[in-house]
Amino acid sequence: MCGICGEISFGGRADRGAVEAMMMVLRPRGPDASGLQEEGRVALGHCRLKIIDLSETGRQPMVDPELGLSLVFNGCIYNYKELREELTARGYRFFSTSDTEVVLKAYHAWGRDCVKRFLGMFAFAVHERETGRVMLARDRLGIKPLYYAETPERFRFASALPALLAAGDVDTSIDPVALHHFMSWHAGVPAPLTILKGVRKLHPATTLTFEPDGARREETYWSLTVGPRDEDRAMTEADWRAAVLDSLGVAVARRQIADVPTGVLLSGGLDSSVIVALLARNGQSGLKTFSVGFDAVNGVEGDEFKYSDIIAERFETDHAKLVVDGSRTLEALPAAIHAMAEPQMSHDAVAFLLLSQEVARHVKVIQSGQGADEVFGGYHWYPKLMGSTDPTADYAKAYFDRDHAEMREAITPDYLGADHSRDYIARFFAESRSASAIDKTLDLDQRIMLVDDPVKRVDNMTMACGLEARVPFLDHELVELAARIPAELKVRDGGKYILKEAARAVVPAEVIDRPKGYFPVPALKHIRGPFMDFVRDVLDRPAARERGIFNRDYVDRLLADPDGTLTPKGNSKLWQVSLLEAWLQSHGI
Repeated sequence: MCGICGEISFGGRADRGAVEAMMMVLRPRGPDASGLQEEGRVALGHCRLKIIDLSETGRQPMVDPELGLSLVFNGCIYNYKELREELTARGYRFFSTSDTEVVLKAYHAWGRDCVKRFLGMFAFAVHERETGRVMLARDRLGIKPLYYAETPERFRFASALPALLAAGDVDTSIDPVALHHFMSWHAGVPAPLTILKGVRKLHPATTLTFEPDGARREETYWSLTVGPRDEDRAMTEADWRAAVLDSLGVAVARRQIADVPTGVLLSGGLDSSVIVALLARNGQSGLKTFSVGFDAVNGVEGDEFKYSDIIAERFETDHAKLVVDGSRTLEALPAAIHAMAEPQMSHDAVAFLLLSQEVARHVKVIQSGQGADEVFGGYHWYPKLMGSTDPTADYAKAYFDRDHAEMREAITPDYLGADHSRDYIARFFAESRSASAIDKTLDLDQRIMLVDDPVKRVDNMTMACGLEARVPFLDHELVELAARIPAELKVRDGGKYILKEAARAVVPAEVIDRPKGYFPVPALKHIRGPFMDFVRDVLDRPAARERGIFNRDYVDRLLADPDGTLTPKGNSKLWQVSLLEAWLQSHGI
């Protein structure tokens, strides 16, 4: 797990100084070592977090003079040992024990198709010395980020958007379409867009190849269709339960591979609890687990320790609880906002940052439960889509933070435009290969919302602390299995029915049948006192007023009644508006 960056020049040598500037921003993602390689028109930079092969033989950029390849890699290939054996049998010789070298050799052996053989999370760039070709790739579910900025003279890429800003020559004007998505879609902005016109991000499951003559080719190497298959008609509910538990057990076991200590973020919910239970079933003992809790505000509880304690005691984990008072939450807010590769409104970003700071003192790798709700149908709006005859309207009503009418009230005419988010969903549903409304919705959330909300948030906050987060619910083989399960077995009884029933074999019932929760930060939902002062200060600064994204009457209405202006999902519209402005100010935009 690391930070990667680089430049491809379309005329002359690559700019070493620009790559060095990007590396400085990426340093928290890889605090253990760094390296930079220049080779004419291509320069590659790397900041390393040592997880597999802690020796210098695993350093990056990794260069294989015999094969004529250079590589920068971020992520983990969980089946790298099996691939290494296969490559060794083909005659390849290895100088390290790292998964990085397996990626390099696999690219030489299989070219672009090497990505189809990888089980894991990854973003990488490989340069061919002889041909000058450069290929970039991103994993199937978009767990690892890859941003880029380009001009007619050059193409730059990095693991985080702010790194590209540090390199300079980026159009930092606000993208109106991305802004509409941000304000509609709980701050999610689908690839390739970002909130800035001059920065884009590579789609998940995609390779991007540059030829020396400037020609480029972008290819999707994996896709998913959500919905039942004819060959599964004989599968009973019991069969699905067993298949889910077995596949999840494999996914969890895969993610224990490391040359450093590992742990689990234990929220007390079903998803993290079943990870702990399956690790225990696999023979893991003395597992380190970590939970976080916050002050209650306005009657909203700020911790779920009573549930995480049940799991910690049942499976005899080495458990640590982090209790955070309001003052520490407020103190951490600027750092959490600055650590965001893109502005993210979800309240629990600061929770993940504070928890990651504590966890990184004990382990360098953790497993987390992100993705279960999207993969197994856990959200409250999914049952509403069962049998829908107008999924676009029903999804927008259930999920969007604002409709377009309110968008006209919120956004100034220079930034408004069409109803971009609703149009995006209509196009997605029309093009989706899934048949039913609920399966189209699950397809949408797995490919878009999941990538650009929970997965991105966890990556950003953990990596800001030099901590690698692994997400077994996004093992692509588990995701493919879940896609085939009939929707009614997912959304029944409020959601995640089949996962809950599968988990009963290993998880206590009081955790499975508890009310749904998440990492709650009540102070950012019910904004009071010093948090209101923080928000008001951000929105009243000259930079915010001069930028002119939001109509001031709308901002004043949110400031006057923050609790009366929550989104349909119960989140603070005031926090969403102020978070975007705070992020822009944090990065000097």
